[in-house]
Amino acid sequence: MTQLEYVLLIAAVAILLVLQITNLMRSRSQKEVDVPDMTPLLLQLQQNMQQQLDSIRLTITQQSQSGREEQSLSLKRFGDTLNQTLHALTESNAQRMSEIRTTLETKIRDLQTDNGVRLEEMRKTVDEKLHATLEQRLSASFKLVSDRLEKVHQGLGEMQQLAIGVGDLKRVLSNVKTRGTWGEVQLEMLLEQVLTPEQYSKNVETIPGSGERVEFAIKLPGSNNKNSDAPVWMPIDAKFPREQYERLLEAADHADAEAVAAAGRELERAVRLEAKKIASKYLSPPLTTDFAILFLPTEGLYAEVMRRPGLADELQRTQRISIAGPSTLSALLNSLQMGFRTLALEQRSSEVWQVLGAVKTEFGKFGEVLAATKMTLERAAKNIDSAEVRSRQMVRKLKSVEALPSDMAQLLLGGEAVDVGEE
Repeated sequence: MTQLEYVLLIAAVAILLVLQITNLMRSRSQKEVDVPDMTPLLLQLQQNMQQQLDSIRLTITQQSQSGREEQSLSLKRFGDTLNQTLHALTESNAQRMSEIRTTLETKIRDLQTDNGVRLEEMRKTVDEKLHATLEQRLSASFKLVSDRLEKVHQGLGEMQQLAIGVGDLKRVLSNVKTRGTWGEVQLEMLLEQVLTPEQYSKNVETIPGSGERVEFAIKLPGSNNKNSDAPVWMPIDAKFPREQYERLLEAADHADAEAVAAAGRELERAVRLEAKKIASKYLSPPLTTDFAILFLPTEGLYAEVMRRPGLADELQRTQRISIAGPSTLSALLNSLQMGFRTLALEQRSSEVWQVLGAVKTEFGKFGEVLAATKMTLERAAKNIDSAEVRSRQMVRKLKSVEALPSDMAQLLLGGEAVDVGEE
């Protein structure tokens, strides 16, 4: 018996004793008169119960001790069995872990080998693609660089040619004679673009017998006392005060106000001197106009001269010289060209009226001839109408006559009739 069963048994005995005592006391209360004193009986019952309880306690104690011993033995056997089972399980787990470790190591080794092979294949593929791509891009890059270098060499060659041209231009501009020739060439190009060769001349002696020849002179219609057919010349001379202008530009680049003022005065002095020479050499009204044109071949130089306060007005007033740059000279030449065209129209207007009068006379005669032609055509139309009427009458008369074959008709009428029919 287990300890729990002993406890339950003791509890049941105690409950039975309590129930017996209760019944005895109830029956005693009901039969006090008839029943004798129960105290000795109760005492005896108590002693018996005490003895039974002692024996039960002893039995329970013995059974508990034996139960504990059995339980200890059972626990010891369970512990030994559990230890053996755990030991076996540990050994089994260790063996399985060892097998799993071996398997995992093998699998990992195989996986590493496989990954190494695949990585090597991927590396080879990537290397091939990278090599091909790199080679292609390097080829394209080298080709592009080669093209750029070739263009750079071409540009360097062009720059060298340009530098040679600039050097030649600098040498040209550094020489007074060649510099004047350059201005003269530019002036001639402007005149060729606007005017006709009959409207200007080159190296003209505007004052007869003076020996001074102006570079270009425009022919203006006019007359003088000696020769009514001689034109009136308008002198145009090109000048290029390069040294003074370059000193002015250099001083302006260095922001030197005093040098700018000094160079500006030198430029004004050079322009005044050239204007005085042109006025004294080439102006002689009425053989020439009462003014001449001083041509400056660059717009920068022209703008700088016009920027000088009162210089252009002074030259025009005192020396009768007008200053012109490339754009202003083109505008002036276009104005002169329009004047030439207007003058030509005025000179040809009388001729036009005479031609119109002759055309009017001839047109009247043409009207008479046209009327006569109309009458002739009307008579011819009437004759044709009458011939057509006679032809229809002849056809009606010949309806009853049988037509001959064409061969016989040709024989009867002859070759002339055949020719007429074919025509």
